[in-house]
Amino acid sequence: MAEVIRMPLLSDTMTEGVIAEWHKKVGDTVKADDVIAEVETDKATMEVMGYVEGTLLYIGVEKGKAAKVNGIIAIVGKPGEDYSSLLEDKKEATAAPAPAAAAPAPQAAPAAAAPADDAALKEALKNATVIRMPLLSDTMTEGKIVAWNKKVGDVVKSDDVLAEVETDKATMEVIGYADGTLLYIGVKEGDAAKVNGIIAIVGKAGTNVDAILAAESGAPVAAAAPAAQNGTTATPAPQAAPVVAANNTDGRVKASPLAKKLAEEKGIDINQVPGSGDGGRIVKKDVDNFVPAAKAAPAAQATAAPAAPAFVPAGQEGFTDVPLTKMRQVIARRLSESKFSAPHFYLKIDVNMDKAMDARKAINEISPVKISFNDMVIKASAMALRQHPDVNSSWMGDYIRQNQHIHIGSAVAIEDGLIVPVIRFADQKTLSQIATEAKSLYDKAKNKKLQPQEFSGNTFSISNLGMLGIDEFTAIINPPDSAILAVGGIKETAVVEKGQIKTANIMKLTMSCDHRSVDGAVGARFLATLKGFLENPVTMLV
Repeated sequence: MAEVIRMPLLSDTMTEGVIAEWHKKVGDTVKADDVIAEVETDKATMEVMGYVEGTLLYIGVEKGKAAKVNGIIAIVGKPGEDYSSLLEDKKEATAAPAPAAAAPAPQAAPAAAAPADDAALKEALKNATVIRMPLLSDTMTEGKIVAWNKKVGDVVKSDDVLAEVETDKATMEVIGYADGTLLYIGVKEGDAAKVNGIIAIVGKAGTNVDAILAAESGAPVAAAAPAAQNGTTATPAPQAAPVVAANNTDGRVKASPLAKKLAEEKGIDINQVPGSGDGGRIVKKDVDNFVPAAKAAPAAQATAAPAAPAFVPAGQEGFTDVPLTKMRQVIARRLSESKFSAPHFYLKIDVNMDKAMDARKAINEISPVKISFNDMVIKASAMALRQHPDVNSSWMGDYIRQNQHIHIGSAVAIEDGLIVPVIRFADQKTLSQIATEAKSLYDKAKNKKLQPQEFSGNTFSISNLGMLGIDEFTAIINPPDSAILAVGGIKETAVVEKGQIKTANIMKLTMSCDHRSVDGAVGARFLATLKGFLENPVTMLV
C-alpha cells in the first residue's frame, strides 16, 4: 500500500516548512535512507528522508512553496498504484485513476471490499489528524517516547505539547498542531517509533481510528472492527497463530518484498512472523514488531555439562548488557562511516603556552566572563581557518565544498555519549562572546536541551581532553568536516632553546585530516598559523 510522507517537525517553533529542493521526481525509485527533499524552516535548512521504499508517485508541494507541519508533501508506493484515497483535500482525484483501480481485478474478494474501506478511511481522515514521529535531527531514524502529557480522551489544542521524545541528540517536545480529542496513542512510554510512524491520532470524538490504522498496516478495516468494539487495539493479537498457519498452507509465504528484505537483514525466519495484512500477508510492520521465541538449545547444552567434580571459583563470571541509547547508536554509525570512508592522516605539533597563560590571566581580570584555554583554541582555530580555507572544507563526493563561513564544533562529553555544539561565525566573535556562547551550549548539551540548529552546521571541530589529564590523542573526523583538532593538556616540560635547557608549558595538538580534501602541506601550514596565534595571543586582537 502507498505510504504518505508528511512535513516533519524540524524545530520546536516550526509551523510550516518551505521546500528548498526536491532530490527526487515523480517516477523515481526511492530507498528508505534516500534524502528526498531539503526543507527550509524558521531555524535552518535540513534534509528530509522518507524512510519508505518504492516509487515516488506524487509530489504535493512545489519547490519554493510551503507546507504545514504534518501536511502531505509526497506519496511513495508501487508503480501505477491508486493513491487518491490518501489525499484528504483532493477527492476529485478518485475519478481520474479509474484504470489503475481495475488492475487488481483477479483478486475478487479484496476488490469488493475496497470501496467500503476507502469510504471509511476518507471519512476518518476528514474528522481526524494523524500525528507521526517527526524528524527532530538530521541523523534521527526513530524516537523514544519519554512521557505522554495527554491521555486518550483528553481534549487537546493545536499548540499543546502531546509528548516528550528522546532522539539521538536531545529530548524534545512534540506538538500535534491539531485541535480535538486524543483518540489513539500508538506508542507506550519507554517504547520507540520509527520516524514518520503513527504515534497518535487527534480528531472528532467517535471517529473510526481503526480505518486509519488498518490502512497504515495494509489490513482491511473489517479486521479492525472487533478492536473498536472492545475499546482496545490489542485484540488482533490472538489471531497471530492462525495467521501463521494460513500463511503457509499452500507452501508459500505471503509477504511484501520489503518485509522479506527486512527479515533477511535481521536474520529472522519469515515463516515465524505473524502476518497482519490482507489474507495473513506479512508486511514491514510485522517484521519490525517481531520478537523471536527464546531458544531451548542453550539450556539443553547446559544440562549436558560433564558431571565430574570441577574447580569452583570464589566468585562467578558475569556481565551486564547495557542497552544502546539513540545517541550511542548514531555515534557508532557516523564515526564508523567517517573512519572507514575518509582516509585519515595525522599531524602533531607542540605549542608553547607560556604567553597564552599570561594573556589569559590578564584578560580574565577585565572580561565579563571567564575565558578558558579551550575558548582561546576555538578563536585561534577560527582565525587560522580564515587564512587556510582549504581546511575549512567538506568532501562532497564529486567536488570539494569550501565553506565561506566558519562554524566551530566543540565536542562535549555527556552521560549518554558525545555531542558537538556549534559556535557559529567564531572568527568574527571576541573571546568573551565565544566563552559566553560556549558555556550556554555546554549547559544545554548536558541537560539535553540543545536544538538541531545548535549541533549542526559545523565546518571544523575541536575535541579537548586536556582537562582530563590526557597529554595527546587522535580524534576521528566529525562529518561533514575535513579535519578535527585533538587538544591535549598543558604540561611543564624541559625544552632546549639556544643551547640552554629551560622549562616551558607545552600543549600538544594533533590534527586528523581527510586526505581526500586536505593535503599534508595544507594541514601543516594551518597548524603553523594556529601555533603562531596561540604562542603570541596579542596577534588575535589585531
